[in-house]
Amino acid sequence: MRYFSTRGGTAPATFSEILLGGLMTDGGLAMPERYPRIRAGQLSQLRKLNYRELALEVLRLYADDLAFSDLRRIVDDTYTATVFRSDDITPLREVSPGVHILGLSNGPTLAFKDVAMQLLGNLFEYALAKTGERLNIVGATSGDTGSAAEYAMLGKQGIRVFMMSPHGKMSPFQTAQMFSLQDPNIFNLAIRGVFDDCQDIVKAISNDLDFKTRYRIGTVNSINWARVVAQVVYYFKGYFAATTSDDQQVSFAVPSGNFGNVCAGHIARSMGLPIRKLIVATNENDVLDEFFRTGCYR
Repeated sequence: MRYFSTRGGTAPATFSEILLGGLMTDGGLAMPERYPRIRAGQLSQLRKLNYRELALEVLRLYADDLAFSDLRRIVDDTYTATVFRSDDITPLREVSPGVHILGLSNGPTLAFKDVAMQLLGNLFEYALAKTGERLNIVGATSGDTGSAAEYAMLGKQGIRVFMMSPHGKMSPFQTAQMFSLQDPNIFNLAIRGVFDDCQDIVKAISNDLDFKTRYRIGTVNSINWARVVAQVVYYFKGYFAATTSDDQQVSFAVPSGNFGNVCAGHIARSMGLPIRKLIVATNENDVLDEFFRTGCYR
């Protein structure tokens, strides 16, 4: 699988080459040259798999430059009942006939982002061990992104995390999750201001490609393709858990701040998963709703 920049200014790259950098060298997002199609007959085979096996089958389509045995080991090490408190990893619970809740909050920080972040941490460590390099992850958070990233990178060799958050603006629970970590590779930076001030710093760093290259800066937010494709897996798992035959359709209502999570659902549907509707569920943080209604993204 080759990856291209949304800005069209770089040569195609492999999964391993885009894994650590986040953005392409021209500042564009890395996108696969195509979405592999899952045929109807393949769905019935995937339905039989547990979460680890299913994750391996989906991820190998996009990370085909990784040795299969290595990818399988990484997936097996990531998705365990010890980490996610359930061998199903993302268990499905029926709340009324035809309505189910897909449990994505069973990881170390109780945030849905654990599902992808835990894989990302193991992929990063694997890639860095092969090259002998170090990676500095710079991020901004107002809560669960920071916690999920830090717990995923905790103790990982060759990785340092610098996470900025607005001083006094997070919940006590999220503050305790992050600031109680004493691992030498985790650095919490409290910024006087609001979340946007933290994000502005990250954006400035991300836009300085020379600085990023010199100091080996990486990212764990939704611009990282590996994180997005890791989320594709639980749409497949949720579909199989909610249906009994491959001709049934489902709709997913996705709590959404930005487009990362529901984008993974769009990718799953583009691959052939029988998704009827993807519903963007928002609160006052309604940037996606505004975008789809007006065509303007702010």
